[in-house]
Order: sequence, then C-alpha cells, then structure tokens
Amino acid sequence: MSSAYTTVFEYDYLCFNKSVADNRGYVFIPKSDFDYLSDKVSQDEQSNLNSALKWQRKKGVEVIQVQNYAGVIFLPSGQHIEVLPKTGKASSTADDARQVFLTMLRALGEFKHIHWENVGLDTQKMPLFEVFIRQFLESVNHIIKRGLRSDYIKQEDNLLFKKGKLNVSRQLRHNLVQQHRFYCEFDEFLQDRPENRLIKSALSKVGSYCKSHRNQKLTNEFLFSFDAVPESKNISQDFERVRLTRGMEYYSNSLTWAKLILSGLSPTSVKGDYHAPSLLFPMEQLFEAYVARVLAGQLGQGYELVTQAQSKSLVRHVVGDNAKEMFALRPDLVIKQSNETKAVLDTKWKLLNPEAPDKKFGMSQADFYQMYAYGQKYLAGNGDLILIYPATSKFSVPISGYFALSETLRLWVVPFDIKANGQSELAVPAHEKFPRLLA
Repeated sequence: MSSAYTTVFEYDYLCFNKSVADNRGYVFIPKSDFDYLSDKVSQDEQSNLNSALKWQRKKGVEVIQVQNYAGVIFLPSGQHIEVLPKTGKASSTADDARQVFLTMLRALGEFKHIHWENVGLDTQKMPLFEVFIRQFLESVNHIIKRGLRSDYIKQEDNLLFKKGKLNVSRQLRHNLVQQHRFYCEFDEFLQDRPENRLIKSALSKVGSYCKSHRNQKLTNEFLFSFDAVPESKNISQDFERVRLTRGMEYYSNSLTWAKLILSGLSPTSVKGDYHAPSLLFPMEQLFEAYVARVLAGQLGQGYELVTQAQSKSLVRHVVGDNAKEMFALRPDLVIKQSNETKAVLDTKWKLLNPEAPDKKFGMSQADFYQMYAYGQKYLAGNGDLILIYPATSKFSVPISGYFALSETLRLWVVPFDIKANGQSELAVPAHEKFPRLLA
C-alpha cells in the first residue's frame, strides 16, 4: 500500500483479494497482513482481537469483519488500520468521524487530558495514532520547557579520589593492590529517575512507529533533550516507583500517555504480538461513558446522575426462610432527586432508522423487555424510561410520542448528538409528559 494506514469503519470487511474488494465494497489489505489478523483471531484465544475482529467466509471469499470497536490495529508490515465509529460512515467524512471519536475518548479517564480544541488543521487530518503521538509529544514538550526533574541517586564507583563515603569492605576487596583508588558511595543529582526513564522509553517506542514527518522530527528533538536519561529496564517496576511530588504535576499528562504507549493500557487495550500492539475501544462502553459525562453537567439543580446502578435484581430465589437475589439489573444511568429515582436511562450504540420498512425503527424487542424490567424494579412501574441512541442524518429528532409499557410506564427514544466542538446534547422531546430533568 502506498499509505502507511488504512481507514475503515465499524463492521467493514477486510479482504486480501483486490478485485473482490473493489467489486463488493470491501477494504483491501495485503495477504500477509490479512493472514496475521486471521491467525490472531482464529488461533490466539488469549488475544482480545477475537472480540474486535471476526473471520468468516462470505460468498466463497475469506474476509475479516471489524466489530463494534474503534481505534488502531498495528500490523507487522509496519502498516496500521484506523477504525472509526460507524456513525461517520454515511453522514460525515473520515476527518469528522475522527474528531467525534477523539471527543468521545475524553470521557475516559486515560484520555481526559486530550486537548482537541488546541490542535491545528494538519492534526485534524492525521490518522488516529499520529494524533495520539502528537498529543504525547505536546505533553513532553511542556515538560522540557518546564525542565526535567533531577533527583539524588545513590552511586557506587572505584574512583581516583575520595568522594562521599568510603565503602570499607569493597575497598579491601578491590583496592589492596590499587591503593591509589577509593571505592566510594555517594549521591549525585541526576535526571535518571523513573518518571524520566519511562518518558524516554515511550519516546523511543513511538519513534519506531510514527510516519508523520513532523512527529518524527519532534521525537528526535525530544530524545536529544533526554540524552542523559537511560531507558527503563523494568517498565512495571518504574511505574510503581513514580512519585509526582509537589511541583511535579506537569509530568502527569505525559506519564499517562507513556503508560498507554508502553503498556497498551486502556479500558480494552488489545495486544497482538510484541511487535504489533493495538489500541481498540468498545463503542458501547465509550458511548455510555460520554453520554454520562455530558449529562452530568447538564442536569437541573437538585438532580444526581448515577452510573451502573446495581441496587435491584430481577428475581429473588426463596427457599424456606432464605432468599437470594439473582440476575442483577444494571441500567446505564439513573437520575435521582433527593435519593428518589426520577428516570432510568440506557444507551444503545445502534443506528436507528425511523424509515425502516417494519416500522420498528431498527429497535429490538430484547431492548424493550430490558427497559420494562428496569421500569418495574427501579420505578415501581410508574415513571419514565429513556433509550438513548447516537444521532445520525436519519435519526436527528426524538421518535414522536412515547411507547407505553403500561398505563403508568412511558418509554422515550431519543438521539444524542455528538459534536466535536464540545456542544454535544440530548435531543429532548417537546411532549408535555417528558420529564424536565435538564437545566
């Protein structure tokens, strides 16, 4: 391939047969890369790529379908696959979809430090991994400008002059003949501390992956600034030794990026072999986290948002005087006021189509059963339930009216508009019975 990366969307098909890919709308990748992914999916049961990719034979042709994940998959060839959210496939460009994905990522703790609004137009057109690298490099640049922190490091050496404390036992062992030398223990003020070693190691690693000329140039410049710092010999041990003492807060963002780069640490980080790690995120969890973050800041006064409530179960198994709760009910979001549940919300990373021929909008019966159970257990059969789907060009306003699960239990289906400018919002029905929960 001429490009260093291939862009696909959720549920796209990968195929190594170019003519078939062109005819059927699949995404072409070289056979060596296809075989690598096939092996990972079919043979490596420990690889989380089993969740992110699905091998199958479609009309006599081997294909790999990307599942409901977005992020970056690295390949041994040096190429990588950029997977973008499916919401961007029909209604926006890849650049727009990339911006939306990065906006959502900021809802996760590991990526809350992404400053998307501060990057230039050149960065907005970069593939995801280059954007991640640029963000890491910006955080390293901040450290360099503030100054690398040094620390007193205990040293031992056989010197021509006495320095610090003489190590008598080693002096006798090493210098009975060389009596002009002194085996000393002393402290030196060095930049060789775990925080700097980890950042140096992360810089070295991204330098071997990045393709952007500017990113490569910055990486080399920053490695020069860390020239006096050795790379980490034990990554996990150095992370345990990290101490962001007073005055070192400016290291925080860079170390978070270093952890992601060196350990592949994310809510659902995926690792291939040592040479081809990947970083993928399940879109259901990402969408839920993002909606929760936005709504928490938009609730009216006196309302509280509770995530993953677990206070109710579907049934109780009663045997004599003993009872055991079974099948926990965990709605994504619960809105409370004075500890009283006012509404139950659930997010679904699915594309609705109000024009669907079956008149069911693309919703599933199982989702309605689930919401009915939530309504009975969390609202005692009386109140409002809200199903939240991502907004698209086909689903941009709430479905008219509500679904009556009973005489007193209403279900509303609404879109959530994800905007890269930070103005994301829930589309609220104008219906007079919809609960007024937002400010």
